Amino acid sequence: MPTSPAVVPLAISAADQPTSSTPTTQPPIAPALVWLMAVTCGLVVANLYYNQPLLVEISTTFGITEGKASLIATATQVGYTIGLLFMVPLGDKLEQKKLIILQLLGAAACLVVVAVAPTFGVMLLASLLTGLFSSVPQLLMPLAAHLANDQERGRVVGKVMSGLLIGILLSRTISGYVGAHFGWRTMFWAAAATMVVLSGILLLMLPRHQPLFSGSYKDLLRSLGQLTREQPLLRRSALVGACMFAGFSAFWTTLVFFLESPAYGYHSDTAGLFGLIGASGALAAPLAGKSADKRGAEYALGAGILLFLGAYVLLALGGYYLIGLIIGVVVLDVGQQLTHISNQSQVFALVPDARSRLNTVYMTTCFIGASIGSYAGGLAWTGFGWLGVCGVGLAFVGTAWLVNRFYGR
Repeated sequence: MPTSPAVVPLAISAADQPTSSTPTTQPPIAPALVWLMAVTCGLVVANLYYNQPLLVEISTTFGITEGKASLIATATQVGYTIGLLFMVPLGDKLEQKKLIILQLLGAAACLVVVAVAPTFGVMLLASLLTGLFSSVPQLLMPLAAHLANDQERGRVVGKVMSGLLIGILLSRTISGYVGAHFGWRTMFWAAAATMVVLSGILLLMLPRHQPLFSGSYKDLLRSLGQLTREQPLLRRSALVGACMFAGFSAFWTTLVFFLESPAYGYHSDTAGLFGLIGASGALAAPLAGKSADKRGAEYALGAGILLFLGAYVLLALGGYYLIGLIIGVVVLDVGQQLTHISNQSQVFALVPDARSRLNTVYMTTCFIGASIGSYAGGLAWTGFGWLGVCGVGLAFVGTAWLVNRFYGR
């Protein structure tokens, strides 16, 4: 993928000590370590999504509307975005293993507060902080890209990403079942315990990696803007990712309302099973990585956008029929994964010594989009029902297509 030689040194000269990019002769990363990273990403990112199938029960507990309860999902994603912006860049400066474990313990503490929250306000604040400390996957993704050699980088990132995506989707299935049979607070107690156990495993098994950035934290944050200005492909990938995440988040935030509405009349445990359906699409993540390695990321990116668009058309026309809803969920998730893996493959190849910061710019923009999507989806559901949600999703993916087709070309 083209990278201007005149641009890269400018992007790292302010505070980085120059290092060579990952050599092609680097040995392959151990498969067991790849799977550990994938499982970690899945378990940690699930913290952001456990609340979505439980929003109806949470609204009943606190005596609020479903629309107001959806602010819990929005707050968690906003917290994740803050963590991306202010914590993930530290992966280019601090020893990453220590940083990851500290964040896991912070997430565990916040999940305990969510589990015991006496008021909606306390839960909202604790959810925000849970999201902030759950940005660990965005530290592991650049680490995986660093440990992989050039020939396998797309596949490795795809496998780690498949763990993250399965965690996003299965979290809804698990929390829906636990919420229906044991109460929504039990789910957050279990999540807190999982973070503690996971931190112990990573302490034993995760390799240490000390980056070479020698500047201050202020220099680190300032370089985010410098990278964004000097890398047009980074800007385009981030904007496309934001639109796609917005459409994805609008769907999954409101799906539980649709499934528990008179159209279907399901309870949270049945609604959560749709996470299993969506998880089947996670098989596309390693395939997307292979496609990016062999055919170029642009091919998979375009295919993903078209699949995402087709999924929302299907959901609008056939979402009131179970088979149409199921097919739409699978196609939507495959499209999302194709675009996301392709974008990250391009971004990680730009400046190898700044991968955490590149990922910060990309993922922060994506989760700003996700937060907007959750909020817009909640408004659309309240005002216009299911067709309103589909209209919002189509608007987001249409914008993604326009940005990818025309911006920075």
